[in-house]
Parts: sequence; C-alpha cells; structure tokens
Amino acid sequence: MTTIGIIGAGHIGSQVARKAVELGYDVVISNSRGPETLTELVTELGPRARAATPAEAAAAGDFAVVTVPLKNYRDIPVGPLAGKIVIDTNNYYWERDGRIPALDNGDTTTSGLLQEHLPESKVAKGFNHIMAREITTDGTPTGTENRRALATASDYPEAAELVARLYDEFGFDTVNIGLLDESWRVERDRPAYVIRQNEAELKENLSRASRTI
Repeated sequence: MTTIGIIGAGHIGSQVARKAVELGYDVVISNSRGPETLTELVTELGPRARAATPAEAAAAGDFAVVTVPLKNYRDIPVGPLAGKIVIDTNNYYWERDGRIPALDNGDTTTSGLLQEHLPESKVAKGFNHIMAREITTDGTPTGTENRRALATASDYPEAAELVARLYDEFGFDTVNIGLLDESWRVERDRPAYVIRQNEAELKENLSRASRTI
C-alpha cells in the first residue's frame, strides 16, 4: 500500500490523514512537538496510521504532504524528501509568519519558497484553498454535477498528476494552473481562496487574481 508522510498535524494535516486512511492509505504523521503528542489522533485514525518525527515521516512516505506554518518551512527535512513528490499546503499569513518581502512584492510564491528549500524534491501545490473541515465533507464521486474543484501547480507534471489523482480520490475535480510561478493565483486573499467552486468557476476566479495584494 502507498504510504503518505504528513509533516504537520494541524487542521489540514489531520484532515488529510483522516480521509487518506479512509481510502486505504497508510499514514505516518508528525509535528514539531514530538510523536507522543499525537497519541490521541493516531488512536482515532486506527491501525493504518502511526506517529513519528518529521524526518521519519519524510523517509517513510512514498510521497509527502507538508502542512506547517510558512514561517517554519526551513525546518522541513531535506534529505529524506530527495526525489519525492511533496504536496505543499502552505499559505502566507503575514500576521503569523512575519513579513516576507519576496511574497509581498510578487517575486516568488509560497510553494516556490518550499521548492527552493527542497531542490531535489518535486513540489506541487495542493489543499491550500479549502477549509480544513471541508476536506472530509465536500468530496463527491467523479462525474457529480457541479462537483467542487481544487487547484494545483508544479514544475513537474508527474507531481501535478499525483495531486490530481489524490483530489479525485478525495472527491474533487482538478484545475492545473501550470508552473509553481503561477500558484500565487490560488493563494490567500485571491478570488479562488477558500470558497466552494466548480471547475468553470475556479478557472474564472484564477483568471481574475491579482499578482500582489
């Protein structure tokens, strides 16, 4: 079975883990405070899940989901993720993360920062513009009329394709924005951020996004 290494066990990480084990994935989940703080969550998730350190989760995963506060992205282990696809859920909240001029000026994206930190990994944007609780409640079967859509972006087609497959399994259609340089279109405060939208609506909202806020 495929194992997902999840680095970050907050709202998004725990919800991705819940849906993943429901679908039959094995999950190794971690946070910055240590595996012993995840006992309750792992008990809830059941036998397909175990807690670990971030480095252990990165090493165990066939691919990884990084879902930590953006200010901590440099703490993500580099070596264990080399050659792997990494799904980045990060968003820039300057009130929490501090001002990052390269983001304020539109010189890079949140996922671009992570890709720079993980030069041997294949980073793809995912799950950043949906409320965490809706990850497990809003999915519907393939072909459902007005099915909710989520966006991805990556410099690696195989990484974007993996996100699209995962989205479909979770119950969502996919809009591929293109390269990571375009992933700003689905970042915080843009029209597509944390609203329910189908594929056509998402494409329209992406087209209306402003590069800087």
